[in-house]
Amino acid sequence: SIVCYLLGLSHIDPIGNKLFLGRFLNETLASVPDIDLDFPREIREELIRRVYKRYGDEHVGLVCCFPTYRLRSAVREIAKAPHLPLGEIELVAKLSDSRTDGLADELQHLPGFEGRRDAPLWKELCELAAEIRGLPRHVSQHPGGMIISSRPLVELVPLERAAMEDRVVCQWDKDSCDDARFIKIDFLALGMLSLAEECVELIARRTGTPPDLSRIDFEDPVIYDRICAGDTIGLFQIESRAQIQMIRRARPRNLEDLAVEVAIVRPGPIVGGAVNPYVRRREEQRRAHAAGQPYEPPVDHPLLRECLSETLGVILYQDQVLQVCQAHAGFTSGQSEALRRAMSRRRSHDLIAGFWEEFRQGAMARGVPEKTAEKVFAQVIAFSEFGFPKSHAAAFGLLAYQSAWLRHYHPVEYYVSLFNNQPMGFYSIDALGRDAMRNGIDMRLPDINASDVWCTVERETGNGKREALRIGLGFIRHWSEETATTTVEEREKNGPFQSVGDFVRRAPAKLKRTAIEALMWVGGCDSFGITRRELLWQVGLWLPPKASSSGDGRGRRQLELALNHPHEQLHFGGLAAHERLLAEYATLGFSASQHPLSLVRKALPSDLTLNRDLDKLKAGITCLVAGLVVARQRPETAKGTVFLLVEDETGMTNVIVRKDVYDRYRAAIRGEPFVLVRGKLAKDDGTVNVLAEEVRGLQCDIKAPQDPAPPRQTPAAFSFLRAMRRVAPDSKDWG
Repeated sequence: SIVCYLLGLSHIDPIGNKLFLGRFLNETLASVPDIDLDFPREIREELIRRVYKRYGDEHVGLVCCFPTYRLRSAVREIAKAPHLPLGEIELVAKLSDSRTDGLADELQHLPGFEGRRDAPLWKELCELAAEIRGLPRHVSQHPGGMIISSRPLVELVPLERAAMEDRVVCQWDKDSCDDARFIKIDFLALGMLSLAEECVELIARRTGTPPDLSRIDFEDPVIYDRICAGDTIGLFQIESRAQIQMIRRARPRNLEDLAVEVAIVRPGPIVGGAVNPYVRRREEQRRAHAAGQPYEPPVDHPLLRECLSETLGVILYQDQVLQVCQAHAGFTSGQSEALRRAMSRRRSHDLIAGFWEEFRQGAMARGVPEKTAEKVFAQVIAFSEFGFPKSHAAAFGLLAYQSAWLRHYHPVEYYVSLFNNQPMGFYSIDALGRDAMRNGIDMRLPDINASDVWCTVERETGNGKREALRIGLGFIRHWSEETATTTVEEREKNGPFQSVGDFVRRAPAKLKRTAIEALMWVGGCDSFGITRRELLWQVGLWLPPKASSSGDGRGRRQLELALNHPHEQLHFGGLAAHERLLAEYATLGFSASQHPLSLVRKALPSDLTLNRDLDKLKAGITCLVAGLVVARQRPETAKGTVFLLVEDETGMTNVIVRKDVYDRYRAAIRGEPFVLVRGKLAKDDGTVNVLAEEVRGLQCDIKAPQDPAPPRQTPAAFSFLRAMRRVAPDSKDWG
């Protein structure tokens, strides 16, 4: 960390941030510690090429990893052999719980599959899925790990050619490479660094001066106010459902607090029981400071006070594991490092158990009761489930603040960069787009004469116009970066496209008919002054039927003359609001205009509560909420509890589903894009949750109210929702 800081590779001062250097000042250390470096995505490949060039192909190799079969992948693979129906297999794989004991038990809970566990072929599928679960599926490439050797690698480790030309992969994973004492460097691609770099360039293009993110005000109260309010969607590392819940309770006010936020929502601190004690002590600390009194957090033993004081008496950082072992049990640097290495290995529980006796004896020799030693050791070994070192947490906390600063002071540039660097983070681009609109950004659909390849910033003065994000042509379905780039170059060279015929004649030959139709369908040619149905009609006149088109292009056999088609002037009506929204989802994968529920709001139950109004209700009442499922989570640390993030047009709500409720409504929870949730409202220190009692798919359980007003020119609510189910964006699912 010191070397990286002095070279300018890191902005984190190890001394100023009190980083623990004991791991590296270890006389028993037999191998060089791993070097982890985060870079923007676009330069990572260049760095890998430079390493190959600097050290030579014979001395550099990529580290491999071995993905294993889980329930879903096992089902999909095995079912190919007996030729079971693909539709049914995909449904089983989608709805099955990957943590269940076996597929046979899972089939009993899936709708429509009762009794299949003993049926021919299905019984064999269940047995084989259990047998291969956990076995290696294939050899894969580590996301960024490389080893460097002074001797030719072929003399030391089995090698194979990578899929990419001039790359070599060694057939050992990171643990085996560590045992062999190779120098390993992780070149990791971090999307947020790419985002920040692009955002700074966009700001410089507008203002003439790029902001120096290392010299911004890191104590800006406005930034921390937004963070503490939970307004962190689209920010780095602090945007997830769990992070927002934690932030509203812990209320960070400086970079050190942000480092804690980054580190605390991890399996290590959660399993170690650090989260709730930290939050309670944080609240007590705030009250003590408000009263002008000092606060000293409790610790399990006085020997731990010095090493755990900064985290209020709980273990949050991986470094503290080493410090606790040394302070509490008298471990040497070598013993502490050996325990840390054991915890970093997969299936490390047996290795860790061997350290208990040494820990117990060392603690008792220092006057620590055995029960206290056992409690502290349980907190230590919880970090085998993954925890952050403080250096990573501090670096990520800094980047989280920088992303919040960019979003607050330069919102349109930030959201443009956020769109252009997807996929990244916790949310789909659909949810990020609505967050942009809530933050005052206009979303503008692709336009053949205004859009670039990727998203761009648009500004208009006067008439109360807001800053806008113009979606690029490269976001349209069936368009590639190559065809979008060629189209933009043609427009810049020969002027705007004037009509469908003009566009078809000048468009790149590789642009398929399906891509042109998608452009028309989403509104990319609305500037031609005719309806989208008329545009599609003209596409059919100018281009051959799909059946006669070639595989690569549009099947043009000769150059057309620049003449109008005799049947161009037929008139067709425009698209209704619901058709335009369906077109956006079908061609872009997200909405740039409105939330789907806004079109069926009057058909929803009258006692439905909008997400923004939940704050006004009293805790404990029964409420009804509905929305699009943005994320589904079932953390291993939650003991079977499922968390849904449900969004309507006013915002998102966190829904907590107990295991018994999950078992009753599993199909809707795992498979429905739109859900209707009835449950109890729970509030705790700024957090708002719905404790689900009933979860149903929002498709056929609701009735339109009796409205004496004339019917609106909109489709039946259920027909629209059924259509939306086919094009709705997938939720981000974990577990």
